[in-house]
Amino acid sequence: MSKVVFITGASKGFGKLWAEALLKNGNKVAATARNVSALHELKEKYGDHILTLKLDVNSRTEVFETVAQIEEHFGKIDVLINNAGFGLFGTTEETSEQQAREQMETNFFGSLWVAQAVLPVMRKQRSGHIIQVSSFLGLTTLPLLGLYNASKFAVEGLIETIGSETAHLGIKTTLIEPNGYVTDWAGASAVQTSSDIADYNPVRAAFAESGDNPDTWGKPEATVEPVLNLINNQNPPQRLLFGKIAYHVVNEVYTKRLNDIRNWKETSIAAHGH
Repeated sequence: MSKVVFITGASKGFGKLWAEALLKNGNKVAATARNVSALHELKEKYGDHILTLKLDVNSRTEVFETVAQIEEHFGKIDVLINNAGFGLFGTTEETSEQQAREQMETNFFGSLWVAQAVLPVMRKQRSGHIIQVSSFLGLTTLPLLGLYNASKFAVEGLIETIGSETAHLGIKTTLIEPNGYVTDWAGASAVQTSSDIADYNPVRAAFAESGDNPDTWGKPEATVEPVLNLINNQNPPQRLLFGKIAYHVVNEVYTKRLNDIRNWKETSIAAHGH
C-alpha cells in the first residue's frame, strides 16, 4: 500500500536515506530540510512523488504552514517521520545558556511543533502513525551529552503521552531509538561546548577512546528494511531500538533499574503513608 510520508531533517543522514527508500518502494514523500537544495537529486529522479520544502522546525508558524502545504498537495499524511535534530557534545558544566536552549529548541520544541501540526490532519483522517527519531540516550545516558540526553528524555515523554491521548482516534506512535551510526550526527552536524575545565579531561579521554571502536557505530543502510517494515506494520511497537549497542546497553540498564526498584520496594511503599 502506497503511503504519504512526511519526513523532517531529510537533507542528509537517516532522513535522506529513508526518503529515497520510501520513494523507491512506491510511496509519496514530503521531504523537508533547512537546506532544500540537498534534495534536488531526489526531486529530479522521483518527480511528482516527492514534495521538497524548506523548513526550520524551530519556527512553529513555519511548521504549521508547511503541514498545510503538504496536506493540500497530497491530500493526506499517513506517516510522520520526525527526524530533525542535532547533537551537542561537551560537559554539562561547560554548556552555555544559548547552547542549552538551542539544543532543547530543536530537539524538543521542534518535535512538539511538528507533532502538533500533524495531529489535526491525522485526527480528521482517523488514522496516522507518528514516528519520532529519539535515541537510546532517551532511555539511558552517556557523559558529554547531557543536554542531548535531556532533550531525548523529554521527547520520549512527549511522544508516549501523545500515543496515550490519540490511540482511540486511530493514531499510532513509535519512538525509534538508535545507538550511534556512521552519519554526520557526530561529525559535521555536531555542536561542541567549550572544553576549558581540566578536571573533565579524563572523562573526555574515555569518551574519545570508546568512540574510536568502529564496532560501536551502526551502518545507516542497515536501518532501511526495519523502517519500511515499521511503516507497513499494522501494530507497530511504542519503542524500537536500532543497533546492537542500543539493545545490549538498554537491556542492562533496565535490568538494573528493575532490581533497584524491587530492592527498595519496602521503602517506596512506606513513603506512601497508608
